[in-house]
Amino acid sequence: MTKASNDNWWRGGVIYQIYPRSFADSNGDGIGDLNGITAKLDYVAELGADGIWLSPFFKSPMKDFGYDVSDYCDVDPMFGTIADFKQLVDRAHALGLKVMIDQVLSHSSDQHPWFVESRSSLTNPKADWYVWADAKSDGTPPNNWLSIFGGSAWQWDTRRCQYYMHNFLTSQPDLNFHNPEVQDALLATVKFWLDLGVDGYRLDTANFYFHDAQLRDNPPRGRPDGEDPAVNAVNPYGWQWHQHDKSQPENLAFLRRLRALLDEYPNTTMVGEIGDDDGLARVAEYTSGGDKLHMAYCFDLLGTAHSAAHFRGFVKRFEEVAPGGWPCWALSNHDVVRVATRWGSTAPTAVPALLRLGAALQMSLRGSPCIYQGDELGLPEADIAFEDLQDPYGITMWPEFKGRDGCRTPMPWVSQSADLGFSSVPAAAKPWLPVAATHVPLAADVQERDSASLLHFYRQLLRWRKTRPSLLSGSLQVLEAHPQVLAYVRQFEGETTLCVFNFSDAAVSWAIPADWAHLQPLQGSGLPQASVQNGTLALAAWGGAFLAA
Repeated sequence: MTKASNDNWWRGGVIYQIYPRSFADSNGDGIGDLNGITAKLDYVAELGADGIWLSPFFKSPMKDFGYDVSDYCDVDPMFGTIADFKQLVDRAHALGLKVMIDQVLSHSSDQHPWFVESRSSLTNPKADWYVWADAKSDGTPPNNWLSIFGGSAWQWDTRRCQYYMHNFLTSQPDLNFHNPEVQDALLATVKFWLDLGVDGYRLDTANFYFHDAQLRDNPPRGRPDGEDPAVNAVNPYGWQWHQHDKSQPENLAFLRRLRALLDEYPNTTMVGEIGDDDGLARVAEYTSGGDKLHMAYCFDLLGTAHSAAHFRGFVKRFEEVAPGGWPCWALSNHDVVRVATRWGSTAPTAVPALLRLGAALQMSLRGSPCIYQGDELGLPEADIAFEDLQDPYGITMWPEFKGRDGCRTPMPWVSQSADLGFSSVPAAAKPWLPVAATHVPLAADVQERDSASLLHFYRQLLRWRKTRPSLLSGSLQVLEAHPQVLAYVRQFEGETTLCVFNFSDAAVSWAIPADWAHLQPLQGSGLPQASVQNGTLALAAWGGAFLAA
């Protein structure tokens, strides 16, 4: 089949992630919806984004807030209708924004008709559509696999007198990708939204699709120590090497099928979420060859580490293992503590400068940046009381881990409004999560009036970035190590940009290597102007600079 044309808008394009429940409420029920998003798309376009990623809005019992899908081809009534979605797509396209949606293919809700039928007997037509296994002779689960949300990854079912696998909640049974019928059915749901005009997908847990058909035990890892952004120290999930429950070799063939489908539609793309013991290697594997994912991301920018050495290490390793792969870099998303809190917890007075430096780093790495709603405002993690928690992950792991609600609170639009402008309806219902008092002075209307705000910085940075082809498409070469400084060169078709960042609380004088000594600081990025004298670049604490000929 002939491939459709692709303008590669995603290669270097900026994606803005929207969490629909918390972006904007158009009908006053306290929950964000599609019409609320449509009304705020001008804000996203003005920011300078190239596309949006919508977290799930499909029909769902909302045990995991849409990541437990009960109908892949319908909108949950709390978010609106198919007609509302079409209107959103039309408005986004009119503003020059692409629309990507979240596809949760690895598992469904236990209320999905497929699972209802599958669990009804051992012989029904969908009996093998989910991962079922007999108990061991002593009645225990078939192996030692664990759920990310705590406990065994196996749940006993009294209808079939078997266990079913769930990598997440017990209400999120895993689909059996070893069954070709399952793959065909899921690809049909992907096609449904492509036919409605979506421009691409964010693939939830893209390395979780296949499990080891022999159900072999994962080898022990032991309780982890030190910093590992992929592991929560209080969650035993990180105490195994996940050799058999995910990242199986069969996954590659399915990703090729998925890519072939998208290649039938012009200008489409996919970005996969990778949660793996070696995330960078998996990103490289899944984005190589031009026949699987267009982009992928792991969690190297989503931890607490923000030193020059940390960034240098993972950037160098990615360039080594994935020279042809294309990453997607985010500083925050709906699953992790917001960057203003993660990075700022050890240096709270440095947060304003640190957030600007982080954005400059994100916008200059090789790959496609993804901004999580509110990061352009510098929102810190909200402190949610136990009685207000909604996230089952946090409720289970409380108090050592409070879950993901703190990064999912309503977007602050209007500082003087009781719900910070989350709802456009007077006397609206209480928001599904409480608004944060710490977000009031950071609301969009406050920052709109302040030309020195982080919001205006993001707008300027994104506009300026579009004038530098080397930052959009260029190669990346990491320069020599320095304890405080991360430096790399981006090059494309004769244009060179030297990117230098001081990730420390002390000013630094950095000797520019001889090959690049002729470069001078560029203006226009929004970063404070740096100076070069006698081949030495002076940077303030948490300061950065871009240099060119």
